[in-house]
Amino acid sequence: MQTWLKTFYRTAPATLLITGACIVLWIIAAIQARSLTSVFSNSELVHTMMVWGPAFEITHHWWTPLTYAFMHLDIGHLTVNMIMLLLIGREVERHFGTKLFVALYISAAISSGLLILTLDFMAPTAGASGALFALMVLLISVYRSRGADLRAPTVLVVVNVVYTFITTGVSLWGHLGGLFAGVILALCVGRKAPAIHWVGIIGLPIAAYLLYTALGM
Repeated sequence: MQTWLKTFYRTAPATLLITGACIVLWIIAAIQARSLTSVFSNSELVHTMMVWGPAFEITHHWWTPLTYAFMHLDIGHLTVNMIMLLLIGREVERHFGTKLFVALYISAAISSGLLILTLDFMAPTAGASGALFALMVLLISVYRSRGADLRAPTVLVVVNVVYTFITTGVSLWGHLGGLFAGVILALCVGRKAPAIHWVGIIGLPIAAYLLYTALGM
């Protein structure tokens, strides 16, 4: 295990650190809630970190469009998302480099969080799924740049989109926001000019915030 962690850290340190942060924060929330399955309703940390329209507007929890992506609602939610993050994040980080990967992850998380506020204002939401949807799209870009078969990452995206529409209790706009963010970011980082990379990374959450101010509650 120790050897695996060292190897993983050398190749994808940000992915490992983000995963570790999510696990630690969830453990704290579970201890507060004294539960593995009802963390949402009984943890102050969850309430502080989740994205929710009234908290964002009334109590000025301005940080929540980012922090919600580091909090999960139960052990199953955490486990599935962290496995996906480890598998997908490692490939994306190795391809783009740690600095760009972190920027892409944060941009996608904030953008999907703001879309939740815009289109599902009253839905309290937490989880890395929005950022993970963006990473799935970016994984297609990674495969394409390598000249690899695109079927596997494409099927992964399609299956998760279908899952979003047929399953209750998931954040529709968080998932679709991450999907849309991933498409925009992939188009930007697919260009050779680094300036275009950063225009997309910085411009996307700004555009999402402007949409929120125009259409939000």
